[in-house]
Amino acid sequence: MVSNGSEPAPRASRPVVGISTYVEQARWGVWDTGAALVPRSYVDCVVRAGGVPVLLPSVGTDTSALAAVDAVVIAGGADVDPARYGEMPHEKTVSRPERDAFEFALAADAVARGLPVLGVCRGLQVLNVALGGSLTQHLPDKLGHAEHQPGPGVYGHNRITLAADSRAAAILGTQAKGHCYHHQAVARLGTGLRAVGWAADGTTEAVELPGERFVLGVQWHPEQDVEDVRLFAALLEAAT
Repeated sequence: MVSNGSEPAPRASRPVVGISTYVEQARWGVWDTGAALVPRSYVDCVVRAGGVPVLLPSVGTDTSALAAVDAVVIAGGADVDPARYGEMPHEKTVSRPERDAFEFALAADAVARGLPVLGVCRGLQVLNVALGGSLTQHLPDKLGHAEHQPGPGVYGHNRITLAADSRAAAILGTQAKGHCYHHQAVARLGTGLRAVGWAADGTTEAVELPGERFVLGVQWHPEQDVEDVRLFAALLEAAT
């Protein structure tokens, strides 16, 4: 239904979930051009969980679109610019400062509005750095292995231990499995955040903001298993 201008258009009957986008060069059909996009699996997971997905292009810093959504997913993607936590880039760091500008504003505004937020991989790292934390820029240098990112386009498979008293464990249990694809991870934890999940090698795999309606970051990629949408369903439950 289109509003006649005298009254606001009705909201969707299901929770509307804003998903931040990649901003990358992309190819489809005869085109090879800049695009704002996300892997379809994010959209599918929101739909399967009972929500209405909308994309929030990571351009500029205007976050007023948050007035039209009930929850936010900060999607995975490129590395956060290390200048945001006071470091020079590692030779393996590949950042997208334009996307950082939007998603840092998005994270701050979403939390201030009390919107439920799920950060996925890079999304966890955005939450952490936005709250004053820092990142290990290349895990193989610290861990001596590349199991979190075995190769280009190849997911690793982590077993994650979750703190029994955490929101994450209430959703997934104290043991979880995840598709992982990251070469960076939390170093210094952001102010107010609590680490609640760890891989066997000690890498932080989940963080929460206690006391907030729903602010949860996971270092793995739950959207890669569209048969298990428990995290997305919990996000929607918090939105309603």
